[in-house]
Amino acid sequence: MTFATLGLAADLQETVAREGYDEPTPVQAAAIPLVLAGRDVLAAAQTGTGKTAAFVLPILERLRPEASTAISPARHPVRVLILAPTRELAVQVAESVRTYGQSLPLRSCVVHGGVPMNPQVKMLWSGVEILVATPGRLLDHVAQGTVKLGQVEVLVLDEADRMLDMGFIPDVRRIVALLPARRQTLFFSATFSDEIRHLAQEFLHDPAIVEVARRNTIADNLSQALYPVDGARKADLLVHLIERDRMTQVLVFTRTKTGAGRLAAYLDRRGVRAVAIHGDRSQPERTRALEDFKRGDVTVLVATDVASRGLDIEELPHVVNFELPADPQDYIHRIGRTGRAGASGTAISLVSPDEVDQLRAVQRLLRAAIPCRVVEAFLPGQPAPRDGAPSPERRAGRAPAPRSRDTSRGRRTPVASSGR
Repeated sequence: MTFATLGLAADLQETVAREGYDEPTPVQAAAIPLVLAGRDVLAAAQTGTGKTAAFVLPILERLRPEASTAISPARHPVRVLILAPTRELAVQVAESVRTYGQSLPLRSCVVHGGVPMNPQVKMLWSGVEILVATPGRLLDHVAQGTVKLGQVEVLVLDEADRMLDMGFIPDVRRIVALLPARRQTLFFSATFSDEIRHLAQEFLHDPAIVEVARRNTIADNLSQALYPVDGARKADLLVHLIERDRMTQVLVFTRTKTGAGRLAAYLDRRGVRAVAIHGDRSQPERTRALEDFKRGDVTVLVATDVASRGLDIEELPHVVNFELPADPQDYIHRIGRTGRAGASGTAISLVSPDEVDQLRAVQRLLRAAIPCRVVEAFLPGQPAPRDGAPSPERRAGRAPAPRSRDTSRGRRTPVASSGR
């Protein structure tokens, strides 16, 4: 199957080819014809399989007859509204819209919090056909009268389950109430909980279901490993693994913003260039941190779950769960940042004895055990050398985390030893 057989015009096919895509992914092959036909769609697929293009490409094709080079803003009303739960995801989707739509005279923009509103107001007043937005900032613009949604033809909820998790559904309902009743609605996400399926019944009309992989699965080219370790020594084990395996680009997830900042500072002191990204940092700071990471100016990007969706880093080789998430679904979203678009990736989890319940929940969700590997000097209960540097845990008043050296290269042990 090719993009031509899906019904896309020659210019969109050429754009896709320039971006390096020879044939559609399974979710694209299934969803694009349905979107072109005007159907409401409820689509789920593994992260990194091309969901964004699966709705952006047919939307651009559908808007082709209405594309105009006219200067008047009245000729460029908002026809497509794409809602995203995080700033990073909104920016990523907007970039895809610009990239895929470069051959069409269609205007687009993105609005999200964390930055001044005035530049966004100027873009909206100039007229845009495709608006990508986070719910809160969009409602701010609605309240100020800087955006009109009465001509929206297509509504997209990207990462709809994350909308639910982050408490955005009341805002989404307020936004949907402002849209025409007759419209096309698309739900796209990596996973769909039962709650999201019920929500789809509220917003979608007779939707076509696209589910190209079993729920809660991960990509075949993504390898997983867990390392048992005392909680107070995780930071030093992370340094050990980075140095041992010569990791050059590592995305590390923590549960809290304070923990992210503390870990990044500690890694920096240990000679591993690191930067933190989380909700308390301004949008320019988050953008700069991400760009530094993509360029290779820093080795480690420490993030909270605000970044588990929307980070699009080509061929990211390593993701580390410094702490297992409270919600096992977030484990899938985190590790989905690697092993994308056919590239191989490795997901590592540092698991302390007090995280056994979270580990069991993750493995129940995956319906599989995560392979356990060992660096013996860091096993729980092993004495730590006295000459280590102060770790984030020591400064937080917990047990010290001195530096430890070990030449073990990760022999396998039974998963039962991890508390499965």
